[in-house]
Amino acid sequence: MTPLSAAPLTVPAADGHPAFGRFAGAATRFDWALLAAPYARSRWWRRFHHKRWHYTALATDQLFCGIAIVDVGWTNTAFAYVFERTRREVVAGFSRDGLPGLTARLAGHAGGHSRFRFGASRIDMSASALSLRCKGLEIEAAFDAPGAPLLLAVGPVRGGAVHATQKSSGLALSGSVRVGTQAYALDGGVASFDYSNGLLARETAWRWASAHSLALGFNLQAGYFGAHENALWLDGRLIGLGAATFDFNEHDPMAPWHVFTDDGLLDLHFTPEGCRREDKNLLVAASRYVQPIGTFSGWVRASRDAPRRAVTRLAGVTEDHASRW
Repeated sequence: MTPLSAAPLTVPAADGHPAFGRFAGAATRFDWALLAAPYARSRWWRRFHHKRWHYTALATDQLFCGIAIVDVGWTNTAFAYVFERTRREVVAGFSRDGLPGLTARLAGHAGGHSRFRFGASRIDMSASALSLRCKGLEIEAAFDAPGAPLLLAVGPVRGGAVHATQKSSGLALSGSVRVGTQAYALDGGVASFDYSNGLLARETAWRWASAHSLALGFNLQAGYFGAHENALWLDGRLIGLGAATFDFNEHDPMAPWHVFTDDGLLDLHFTPEGCRREDKNLLVAASRYVQPIGTFSGWVRASRDAPRRAVTRLAGVTEDHASRW
């Protein structure tokens, strides 16, 4: 296993050239206006192709929560859901399209603060905390500092220009969720976050899988970003993974999934417990989104000659997503 290089502090560099690859650590600035040829784009083009999102997952034995703020350049949106694993049911949900330039403020990097405001609804999230208030749902959560390096992945995008993403390992979680009059404790659970920032194509699609404990976690993607962001966290180490295959029934995402990488370091079977889905058609834009929630079992390993580490019912999600944005 070759350790990943340290993350650059700025993307792109001062000369306008982005360093492509996977890195360990966090960048503190993304500024696509500085891109040099052949990736430079006009201000008007960037206005409609600049996409950013900040996503946080919270997992306990009882709950799985997914919360996201998304800025697609010409508008923004936010969603949140609470899935009660014991009942196999989404018990609370929030989804709201915002007003361009007014309701969402996305952080400039993974360590920053993102927020969404619409009427009485509000979401605030950072690398160490999340606060949400909307009708019938409240979340207050705090995360410990990561015990393993963040992943930074930077690469070119066909039909777009350059994309970058920061992913965390599993973070010790505390706090609470309130759904109506029902309160749930988050203490002892695991959080993780995904901060993504790039110039993407109008048509963008991907499959994604992510799950974390404090000792073991992974992030996998197949689609617009290739294998750039595929990674395994194992006992405090960050390990790059090869290309991922998602073997599943597109017409029945609640059927079992098989996810594996071509380097022989990860082979997992995913059993869905429930699902959040949302399809939108806004005429000039559309999205098809399905995110099953469930558990992964199988094995991972740090290198081809390392022993396999068993993975047993690790809570996480898969996703099948396509957007015209």
